[in-house]
Amino acid sequence: MIKLLLNILAYLLVITVNALANILPLNGQTTGEISNKLDVLFTPAGYVFSIWSLIYLLLGLWILRQFPKDRRNLPIYQETSGLFVLSCLLNSLWIFMWHYEYFGASVLVMILLLLTLIRLYVKAKAADASFLDLLPFSVYLGWISVATIANISYFLTYIDWNGFGLSASFWTILLMIVASLLALYFLKYENDWVYSLVIVWALIGIGVRNQGDVPAVVFTAYSLAIVIALFTFIYLVRKVRK
Repeated sequence: MIKLLLNILAYLLVITVNALANILPLNGQTTGEISNKLDVLFTPAGYVFSIWSLIYLLLGLWILRQFPKDRRNLPIYQETSGLFVLSCLLNSLWIFMWHYEYFGASVLVMILLLLTLIRLYVKAKAADASFLDLLPFSVYLGWISVATIANISYFLTYIDWNGFGLSASFWTILLMIVASLLALYFLKYENDWVYSLVIVWALIGIGVRNQGDVPAVVFTAYSLAIVIALFTFIYLVRKVRK
């Protein structure tokens, strides 16, 4: 029961912090306004960030599934409770780092959040989590994988890193390839088609945001999204046929 209460409190904390960050807004600027201050090619279009609503909805459902007494002590919840609470604390801390423009610190917090979610994901799979219990973290981990790359890209742009003389387009394309390889890895080795679709969602958003400005980035983003979507479709068809 104590773990369930901690999960609920942590969830309410992260929801409240994220909401107030944009309602107040925190430090006089919304999360999106800060993101739009710099032209970072890897940043997806604004609508893509609506995935946070889905993430928080799924996390809320994950907590609700712990309410029945016969489920509360299942290994999936017992093994991941501490990591879930930590992820909520890191998520909330990131909001403060970002809004007060401590971008270097925000990168460190984001990396810690990514590592926490990876550990949580691994523990959930080891506990033989059902699809519904793993779903929130497939989406969450997929998005934070993208967000970490975007956060690092923003910080490097902020400090005027010259990219070793290589263009921003080159680095953006390289980073999109890295994200795509992650999607294919999770699809092949973790049998996680949800994670791969999150990457597709992000890549399409990057293409939309750069539409008409950077053709090479747009073409690569859409092409990689199509490739991942096709592999995911093939995987799902094979899964249904088994």
